[in-house]
Amino acid sequence: MSFLSEFKEFAVKGNVVDLAVGVIIGGAFGKIVDSLVGDVIMPVVSKVFGGLDFSNYFIPLAGQTAATLAEAKKAGAVLAYGSFITVSLNFIILAFVIFLMIKQINRLKREPEAAPVPAEPPATPEDIQLLREIRDSLKR
Repeated sequence: MSFLSEFKEFAVKGNVVDLAVGVIIGGAFGKIVDSLVGDVIMPVVSKVFGGLDFSNYFIPLAGQTAATLAEAKKAGAVLAYGSFITVSLNFIILAFVIFLMIKQINRLKREPEAAPVPAEPPATPEDIQLLREIRDSLKR
């Protein structure tokens, strides 16, 4: 088998194509979740907690003071835990949505359970069969 034909066989296998489609859709879906968290959820959370903006929660490690995260990053090293909170929230939402999708897919894949087939009675032991044959012979 030539190298090119081996590669062609590998590339057109269902798993490789499925993986490629999954990666592309996952990338697009990640952008949707980022927008959902950044543009919809975080403003509501900010409003509920009195105007908090998680993106500006940071600890400057060089001892400098700055009003925004961008200014603090220009001045030196920064521990940006507010960004971490936002990214963590993105992950939790994404994981939950994927869980719901997989749960639905698995529910649709499950075949309806067939009605239980009545179990066949166990085979009659040989000695019982012989006794019945003898009985039937004696009746004649």
